[in-house]
Amino acid sequence: MKYSNAIAAILAFCAAISAAAQTPAAANRAQLSGTITAVNADAKQLSLKSDKGEDVAVSTSDRTLILRIPPGETDPKKGTKVALSTVNSGDRAVVIGPPPPDPKTWAATAVLIMSKSDVASLQQKDQDDWKKRGTTGTVTAIDPTAMTISIKSGSRTYTVQPSDKTTFHRYSLDSARFSDAKPSTLGDIKAGDQLRVLGNKNEDGTGIQAEKIVSGSFRQIAATITAIDPQTGELTVKDLATKKPLTIKVDADSTMRKLPEQAARMLARRYAPGGAQPAPGAGGPPPAGAGRGGMGGGMGGGGRGGDVGQMLDNLPAMPISELKPGDAIMVSTTQGTDPGRVTAITLLAGVEPLLTASPTATRDIMSGWNLGGGGDTGQ
Repeated sequence: MKYSNAIAAILAFCAAISAAAQTPAAANRAQLSGTITAVNADAKQLSLKSDKGEDVAVSTSDRTLILRIPPGETDPKKGTKVALSTVNSGDRAVVIGPPPPDPKTWAATAVLIMSKSDVASLQQKDQDDWKKRGTTGTVTAIDPTAMTISIKSGSRTYTVQPSDKTTFHRYSLDSARFSDAKPSTLGDIKAGDQLRVLGNKNEDGTGIQAEKIVSGSFRQIAATITAIDPQTGELTVKDLATKKPLTIKVDADSTMRKLPEQAARMLARRYAPGGAQPAPGAGGPPPAGAGRGGMGGGMGGGGRGGDVGQMLDNLPAMPISELKPGDAIMVSTTQGTDPGRVTAITLLAGVEPLLTASPTATRDIMSGWNLGGGGDTGQ
């Protein structure tokens, strides 16, 4: 999963537009956000891929207000009026108009635009911030009275301290994309969740002042492949813990890597009971890789979990064609509304030595890495 604050900025932008539109005179207005796929200025039309994945045709008129919003702004009053001919494919847009009888055909009274380049700039800025100040871990405890969350990241434990300004989001059961996450609260977080937090650490590095928190319930699975359908991107596997069959969907957002044999044996020694541990304080926050629900790649947790996340992100991507029946894999997946079908977030092959060496290797490695695969960059 990847996380991008650019998405958060766009959602805040949309929320601000929504609030601005909810005047008594505009009570019958609706809004739609998405990415522009085509523009026909002569016909005064544009095509939009909505954030729900639907193709929408939008018509404008001479009276339609088209505003370009500066990057990072959420106040439509700071927008600049532009002509439809200056709008480009790939730009983000919020369309405002009367509720349409057909949800795939809109007549816009206003269109608010954030350019593709501005979105990319925000994404890069946000990814850089998550590299520096982002931490991923497994929730071990929640103290509602003290308003704190304890997470374990690699061999380290952190106390996460939210404030009244902290924003919370939670992933859906079937998606690791931040764009599909919903606003949530501290009360939605539970032990065992994966949590990604953005914030500054205290002087001794044990506490984090949380600015943004995104959480979710995911699965870490060790399995052997029994069948592969390259056309659908589906793997049929045997879950080594439950001994039951499971279907794992691999999609464009899934991150797949394969451990070289030497690296697998090195990690097997490291994760075996009594294996070598890094010196205290070693393995500080590594750089994040390109990310799904970018969250960026490296785990930033320190200890044996953090630097392993960085190492995995630096491995070359593996196509599904390199997998074959009989291969052992470790997989981080969505929880899934159907427990028999899940979507892969990160998949690691070449893990036979690890599974032999340590019964907890899957949890230790995948719970730290699964929020770092190639996911949500806000596109």
